[in-house]
Parts: sequence; structure tokens; C-alpha cells
Amino acid sequence: MPERSAPRVVVAPQSFKGSADAVAVAAAMARGVRAAWPEADVSELPLADGGEGTVAALVSATRGELRHARVHDPLVREIDATWGILGDRTTAVVEMAAASGLPLLRPAEREPRVTSTRGTGELILAAAMTGAHRIVVGIGGSATNDGGAGMARAFGYRFLDASGEELPEGGAALARLARIEGQTDPRLIRPTIEVACDVRNPLLGSEGASAVYGPQKGATPDVVQELDRALARYADVVERFVGRGVRDVPGAGAAGGLGAGLIAFLDARLVSGARLVLDVVGFARIARG
Repeated sequence: MPERSAPRVVVAPQSFKGSADAVAVAAAMARGVRAAWPEADVSELPLADGGEGTVAALVSATRGELRHARVHDPLVREIDATWGILGDRTTAVVEMAAASGLPLLRPAEREPRVTSTRGTGELILAAAMTGAHRIVVGIGGSATNDGGAGMARAFGYRFLDASGEELPEGGAALARLARIEGQTDPRLIRPTIEVACDVRNPLLGSEGASAVYGPQKGATPDVVQELDRALARYADVVERFVGRGVRDVPGAGAAGGLGAGLIAFLDARLVSGARLVLDVVGFARIARG
């Protein structure tokens, strides 16, 4: 009789939000499979879709390296945030949830009129400074509605009102935006930027960033309308500044409009978060057979 090969099992969960990240979930499932089926060859493949846990899942699957950076949280308080270098040593992965995410705020602190994506920009800069050829940015789980203006500030851009005064952080202030000054940080020209995003919302309107995602960030119906008007003004000025349309690109409204900001200021490409993660971790190859 020919010798039979060991049965193969691929354990590939996402996180169990509020309970355990994908790495811990995969390890627990694998322990269960091995206990019930000792002869099985079990592959642990934690997954994510661009939200919380994306860095941990990709670093774990590719045998990469976790790194840390001092950045600013949504209320511009200093925190330590984790990002990663993948096993190929040329790809960096950043998740906005680590710097600008809703879990970083207490419920009473949720205020999308003032929260900022500055920390996400600082994480992207930290990744670029390593010389990475490719930066993957996961944008799920945001606490912000500033269209990526805070991120762009971290790159050196200035957002000015009609008097030439710099606007404060947050989405509400963008209603007074008159012009933008600055240019792309040279360190951000080399790497390609891919954005892991699994929503298709435009920036504005009933399906836009403010209306669909603002309430979970603390926006009342009146605040939703205020933020949508502010993002409309922002879109007018940004599109004039960069010379291209961004408001109607599918995914522009993701993460409080960060999708639009990444397109405008980094010429980023929005891709399916789940598909990107599956490709990076080699799911098709590992699951074969």
C-alpha cells in the first residue's frame, strides 16, 4: 500500500473583535485541530482586511518584523504605535487604527469635528524612512473625518483660511479652507503606496464618509451635515491644488475621507483589503492541495 500523506489543514481566521487578534485566534484554532487530529499538518495563516490586526497578520504570515514609532493619536496626544516590515524586507505595512483609530478614544472623547489623521501620516513617514519600496496602508477602524488633512500636515502641507491663518486639526475646520501650500516630502516619492480598503463609498453625500461612518465616531445628524459641507469645501480646494478629481473615486470616503487624501497627496492606489492580504500571505499557494 502506498504511504498516505498527512492530512493538511489551513487555519485562516480574521480577528475576533473585542476578544483576540487574528494571530491569537489562529493559534487557538490550531491547538484545537492538533488535539483532535494529531496527525494533521496544520498551517496557521492569520488574516485581516485592512482594519485592526492587518500589521500583525501580515508580519506573522511573512515572518517579518514589528517596529514602533512615536506618533500622535486622534486628539494629537503622543503615543507609541506599531507598524511592520514584511518578510521580503522591501514592503512596509501600516494600519491607521494604530494611530488614528476609534479604539484609542474613550466613548466620551469621540468627536469627528476635531479628530486628526496626523498620526497616520507620521506612521507612513516612518515606514518610508526605512527605504521601503512599497508601503501598504490599512485604513479600517478610523476615529476621524478630516479627509486625510492631518496626514498631509505630517508630510509638511499647510491648510490655510482666507486670511492666511493655518487651520486647526479636524474635519470641521475644513469648512474655512481657502488654499493649500506645500509639496510631497521627497521620502515619499520612491515607494508605491497601496491602500487596503474594502468599502466603495464616495467622499460626499448620503453614501459618503460623514453620513455613513460619522455616527459611529460620535456625530449627531447636525454634525454629519456640518462635516459633509466641510469635506465638500475641502474637495474643491484639494482638487484644484492637485489638478485631479478625487471626491467620486470609489473608496474616497473610506476612513473619514482618508481614502481621498491618500489619492490626492500620495497618488495611492486603493485595492481590496481582503484580496491584498490573501495575496501577500500566499493563501492560494498554501491552500493548494
